[in-house]
Amino acid sequence: MKKLLAKSTVAALALSPMLAMADTISGADNAFMMICTALVLFMTIPGIALFYGGLLRSKNVLSMLAQVIVTFALICVLWFIYGYSLAFTEGGSFFGSFDAFLLKGITPDKASGSIYEFIFIAFQCSFATITVALILGAFAERIRFAAVLIFAVIWFTFSYLPIAHMVWGGGYLANDGALDFAGGTVVHINAAIAGLIGAYVVGKRSGFGKESLKPHNLPMVFIGASILYVGWFGFNAGSALSANATAGLAFLNTVIATAGAILSWVFTEWLLRQKPSLLGSSSGCIAGLVAVTPAAGTVGVGGALIIGLVAGVAGFWGVTTLKKWLKADDACDVFGCHGVCGIVGCILTGVFTSSSLGGVGYAEGVTMGHQVWVQIFSVLVTLIWSGVVSFIALKIADKLVGLRVSHDEEREGVDLNSHGENAYN
Repeated sequence: MKKLLAKSTVAALALSPMLAMADTISGADNAFMMICTALVLFMTIPGIALFYGGLLRSKNVLSMLAQVIVTFALICVLWFIYGYSLAFTEGGSFFGSFDAFLLKGITPDKASGSIYEFIFIAFQCSFATITVALILGAFAERIRFAAVLIFAVIWFTFSYLPIAHMVWGGGYLANDGALDFAGGTVVHINAAIAGLIGAYVVGKRSGFGKESLKPHNLPMVFIGASILYVGWFGFNAGSALSANATAGLAFLNTVIATAGAILSWVFTEWLLRQKPSLLGSSSGCIAGLVAVTPAAGTVGVGGALIIGLVAGVAGFWGVTTLKKWLKADDACDVFGCHGVCGIVGCILTGVFTSSSLGGVGYAEGVTMGHQVWVQIFSVLVTLIWSGVVSFIALKIADKLVGLRVSHDEEREGVDLNSHGENAYN
């Protein structure tokens, strides 16, 4: 087990046997993974769509729902054409190969460990779709629909796929020993920095800092957060790729870290703002889920609780103080929550994976100091790589179709002008 932790997560647990037939196919594992995959798909549609939609103004909610469902479909198609191949076949340090282009050579009875490879492909597809969807909240309410689609194609190809290969596909960061059980770097930090760059490049919403841009539907936010919480068990427990003890650990860690983050966020808000809000508790829920994601299968329950408690405070700081420092109009606080808490979770994974602190232990010969540095390095690589790709992708989209709707269209609402519909009559 300790040797596996040198590569960690999906790469360590699945990649090695993926290209060969398994000795034993487990019906229970296959059923478990299909349920987990469905849960993660449910996180995107409707989870992310409702969570972000409720955070926006009523004249723009449909645009977010449309962006989520269409980018979801787009990334699904690209994943099966070339995404899976570039992320999870053997290749270089940053990309796989085109050996599995259009899933060439993969038959229904081919196995990845104890599950069929088709199920693994679908599970990983669900991760790719939600990662792109996470970005959309940062530059909501003012971006052109066509620009979103162009950006999604470029960013998925040149940021998501290489980061996934580097961490989970046996590439550069996996070989360096980075621990990321279910997507702290690959999903959350990767998406968060893309969203922050997008908020800068697209620019601030009309009236930002002068008008009220408050969420239009907090019950919708709560429903979205609740769906994400339930779906996240597929996200984290499913990353064990088997209905085993590691899945059970990840499941319990997800429960306790999230509970801790909700409490720490709410009590911090209560202390500083005198009132505990539903928005704060919903945001704390997401903060805990994000922070425990990279750690879920390798830290102990006590470590998960501490990660959650820290994440609640860090997330609150991220969407209040840090957001003001950055001076970015991140409409749905993508970076403040997913970026800050993802970074916290990734670094603390390096601490609490220690067997002396209740975790499963490091790879042989690895010390806590070394592992923490590896975690920090993986965070830096993800921030720089995704940030550069995001900037280039947005500039290409701007040249091709323009990034923003017109001022008049933005004032009237993106729903009506981009999609010809209103959410409420």
